[in-house]
Amino acid sequence: MNLFSEPSDAILLAFEPILEQLKTLEIESKIETINQLKLMLHQVSPMRNEPVDCVIWVPNENVRANDYNPNSVAPPEMELLKVSILEDGYTQPIVAYQSGDQMEVVDGFHRNRVGKECKEVKERVLGYLPIVAINQGRTDKGDRMASTIRHNRARGKHRIDSMSEIVIDLKRRNWSNERIARDLGMDADEILRLSQISGIAEMFADAEFAEAWEIEAGNTIEETDTLSVIDEIEE
Repeated sequence: MNLFSEPSDAILLAFEPILEQLKTLEIESKIETINQLKLMLHQVSPMRNEPVDCVIWVPNENVRANDYNPNSVAPPEMELLKVSILEDGYTQPIVAYQSGDQMEVVDGFHRNRVGKECKEVKERVLGYLPIVAINQGRTDKGDRMASTIRHNRARGKHRIDSMSEIVIDLKRRNWSNERIARDLGMDADEILRLSQISGIAEMFADAEFAEAWEIEAGNTIEETDTLSVIDEIEE
């Protein structure tokens, strides 16, 4: 039983001369032309809203790692990833965001490393990397950071210290706890714990309270106001 509907013979026949022309192109021109054809097909695809519908090959020098990835892979797992790509090929593309003529990695930090650092893999894929582009409307770095965390958390892999730094960074970008919870898949307690890791001052940066302590003459400390912060900490 054929799971797919019958294709249009006319379209396939019309495509055959294009395939013959592609065979005559040099490698670089062939890859770029195929990329453009994929992008053109992607525009008319019923699945065009799904990034994985269009995987293109990008020169690895045009792909840069992000500076906030909270995922950590131990040396044995990193070696296994290299073996996996060597033996099975790239079965998952690198998720990236386009910034000018560069692609910034959102997910696939280590797949990116293998493609650049493993000589055998690099030669086999001709110095290119498989890329899918995320929603181009997400121009804010906070959105891309949130996307990276969602990918990592879905696999259950992330470094707590880096996650804490990202939560603080998002707070600095005026993200509310509600937005952080929704976009990062966290609950209020987890946001609180991650905020505490980066320091109590950062956690209550948006709190309003009077100055609680002041230094009096003779190096004594006098309490001048009751802090609601203490209650919040105890809770």
